[in-house]
Parts: sequence; C-alpha cells; structure tokens
Amino acid sequence: MIKKYISREIPVSEILARTDAAKSGVEETVSAIIADVRANGDAALYRYAEKFDKVSLNSLEVTEGEIEAAFSAMDPEFIAVLREAAENIEAFHRRQVRNNFIINDRDGVVLGQKITPIDKVGLYVPGGTAPLPSSVLMNCIPAKIAGVPNIVMMTPPARDGSVNPAILAAAKIGGVTKIYKSGGAQAIAALAYGTETVMAVDKIVGPGNAFVAEAKKQVFGKVSIDMIAGPSEILVIADGTCDARVVAADMLSQAEHDKMASAILVTDSEALADAVSAELERQIPLLPRADIARTSIDANGKIIITETLDEAIDISNEIAPEHLEVMVDDPFAYLSKVKNAGSIFLGKNCPEALGDYFAGTNHVLPTSGTAKFSSPLSVDDYIKKSSFIYYTKDALGEVADKVHLFASKEQLGAHAESAVVRFK
Repeated sequence: MIKKYISREIPVSEILARTDAAKSGVEETVSAIIADVRANGDAALYRYAEKFDKVSLNSLEVTEGEIEAAFSAMDPEFIAVLREAAENIEAFHRRQVRNNFIINDRDGVVLGQKITPIDKVGLYVPGGTAPLPSSVLMNCIPAKIAGVPNIVMMTPPARDGSVNPAILAAAKIGGVTKIYKSGGAQAIAALAYGTETVMAVDKIVGPGNAFVAEAKKQVFGKVSIDMIAGPSEILVIADGTCDARVVAADMLSQAEHDKMASAILVTDSEALADAVSAELERQIPLLPRADIARTSIDANGKIIITETLDEAIDISNEIAPEHLEVMVDDPFAYLSKVKNAGSIFLGKNCPEALGDYFAGTNHVLPTSGTAKFSSPLSVDDYIKKSSFIYYTKDALGEVADKVHLFASKEQLGAHAESAVVRFK
C-alpha cells in the first residue's frame, strides 16, 4: 500500500527522503571486472558471457547479416512507428545544434568558438526482460546530428547468442556503426579501454543496472560519461478534477521499471489521494510486471497532500524529479514556477510514456535529484567546444603591459615576460 502524507504534518526531510539501492559489494565486483577486461580483453568478455549471459559466443561482433535478418523479421507496423519516432527525435534535437562563432569587433583581434563532434561514442543498451529500442534512438540520433562518426553499441546477448531484434532494428534506423554482444560492467570496461575486437571510445552513454552505473563511475576520467543514472522516478502534480485511473496508470508507468523506482503524487485534494490509492491497488495485479510495481509502490511510492498547488510545485522543486507531470487544466500557468525537473509533461493528456517513445524530447534524464543542476541528454553531450584567439602584433602591443601587470600580481614571471618579450 502506498504511503500517504499530509505535508504540513510531516517533516519535509522525511517526505523527500529517497531510498538508496543496496550497493554492498558492487564497487569491489565492478573494479575486479574492469581490471580483468583491461588485462585479458576479448577473452574476459567471452568468459563473462558464459558466466552472466549463459551463452558460449563464437564472435563478439554482430554481423550485417544478423542486423538485416532482424530488421526483415520485424513487424512492418513497428518499423513504421520506429521510423516516425526517429523523425520526431531528430526534429527536436536539430534545434539544439550549436554553431561556430567569431568576434572581430576590435582592430587586429579575432576571438571565436569552434564546435567539434566527439570522435568515438559508446552506447550501452540493456537486454533482459525489458529490452529498450527506444534508448537506442534517444542516445544515437543526437550523436548523429552532432556529427559523431563512430557510434559503438554494446548489448548483452540472449542464451542462443542472438541480440533482441527490436534493438537491432532501432540501431539500423538510428545509425549505429558497430554492435557488440556484451553486457554489464565488462561491456563498459571494453568501451573505455578497448579490446582486440572492441574499439575504445571517448564517451559512454546509456542506461543500465547498478553494476553498469558503477562501472561508468569508475571509468570516468579515462572517458566521459553522460550521467550516473539512478532508479526511474515520476512525480505527478494533480488537482481534484483529475481522473484517479489516469493518475494511477501514469504512476505505474514508472513503478514497473524496477523495484527501486519511485512514483509520487502531490495533490491538493484528499479525495483524489484516496481514489488514486485505491486505483493503484486495483491496477497493480493486472500488470505483466506486477511484482516489480508492487515492490516499487510499497517501498518508494508516496502520496503527498498539500493545501495549494503552489505548495505542490515547491515540493516538486525540492524533489527535482526525473519526470514531472503537471495534470491541471492550465499547466502553462505553472510552467515558469517549475525550477527542477528532467522532463515536464503538461496537462491531463500527456502521459510520461509519450516522452519515452514518440514525442521527440529525450528520455535520458537526470535522476536522484540531479535535475537541480543537470539536463536531459542532448546534442551538446556529443560535441566539444574550443575557443580560439588571434592578435596582430600591434593589437598585442596595446595590451601587453596590462597582461604583464596581471601576471606579475600572481607572481608568475614567465607569464609576465611572455607578454612583453616580443617588443624587446
């Protein structure tokens, strides 16, 4: 049963408390796997495939034939939906493209910024009971727009050595250049350090379990990463006119992700709170992943009753949820008040699943409160920005003494001398 709170009666710290996933042994296990892959390369990947995926692989690389066969075998209707989703994602993310710029408003001085795509990016895509072709599109398409030439995908194989065909179809549509059969921390290690078969990359993106997240954390510095993703989250702000069935269904759309996921309702209506609680109990047993949703709701679900919707917005800003639904008749009246959220879903007809799959905004979002200082995955994650400077000798001469003075105040003599030596 989901927990209910009256905001004015319960300390805010208790309401906002997040439940951390158990991490006992994860750090040490991941460290050992990374060291093994660095030392033994492909041999370690084959060994971990047998240990964790229960499959003896003949090759790590997915062949073009396997990709074409999977694509041909897919339901044509689903392929059409994948293509349309990809078009929506591309249309949205093309608006994020940055341009080079030059400033030349002083004689003899040119300043500017140069945009360069990252050369090699690794995309991790989980397998398991809930394969995520949507994540392939969300991670790959912004990279292609940015101009990344090498996009390497790692995904765990099934017990017959195959890769989920929906993932392969999405990879073909999204523009992945190489695909390898490897999962878990070992796949992250291979992307970071390379093996005889797997290309070492410059950045790793994509979701995963606690071992994948820990591996990304440990290789950060050798490579860049998108973020350390925690369990999925949804917060729904709803007024008393909302349909309890809809609110409960939207909450469960995240609760079914995993047992550590959190679903929170914040409302100014006690009647809606009671109705949603009852709806959750009715709907959970009907779900294919009912056991996961049940654990998530019982352990991490919350219903918070406030006096006003403005108070609900304040609580949401403190929680800084990954997904925020604002289910009111005039959601744009509240949009400017939302300060911390990964992605915002406005109105009563905008389920979180719309953003997960189809609308075009990115579903790789900050979790665990990191929306207070970070943003959804975007084209910016796949570029580097370099500044450049050009001065003529005359232009340098006009400011050399100023640079010399500044450097001298910092007691950096060589800096100071370099500014004036050209004029001696």
